[in-house]
Amino acid sequence: MDTNIYDFSCNDSSGNKVNLSDFRGKTLLIVNTASKCGFTPQYDGLQSLQEKYDSEKFSVLAFPCNQFGGQEPGSDNEIQEFCSINFKTTFPVFSKIDVNGESAHPLYKFLCSEKKGVLGSKKIKWNFTKFLINSAGEPVARYGSTTAPDKIVEDIDKLIN
Repeated sequence: MDTNIYDFSCNDSSGNKVNLSDFRGKTLLIVNTASKCGFTPQYDGLQSLQEKYDSEKFSVLAFPCNQFGGQEPGSDNEIQEFCSINFKTTFPVFSKIDVNGESAHPLYKFLCSEKKGVLGSKKIKWNFTKFLINSAGEPVARYGSTTAPDKIVEDIDKLIN
């Protein structure tokens, strides 16, 4: 049974396999993202977190998803370009995945079983749901779409310090 995120791999926006064990020892904020969502401006806050913390200790990992209102229709290259041009992102933006249902990426199946949402729901309700991961690769908190990245700073500080 998977016990931490280091057991998983994902494709980057170019289709190359990335082992999440590459992030071992870092505090992570894993987010399902979308380019045409009311919460898309949160990319600014996510980038601010990336800049605030030493990249040796912390990283945002973005996973574009088109399961909510078709709000991420672009190709992986288009998504990468959108993030880079509009939000100057320096954190990894992975290949587009599903986060719910039978086709959900195994990472998200794991995250949702470890940290349930409102009323114990395992489903992701919308874009920009966030999972805070400690340096041992264990999910420690889940935040809904309406939780702005700057509201997570105190929890990140506790894990890094």
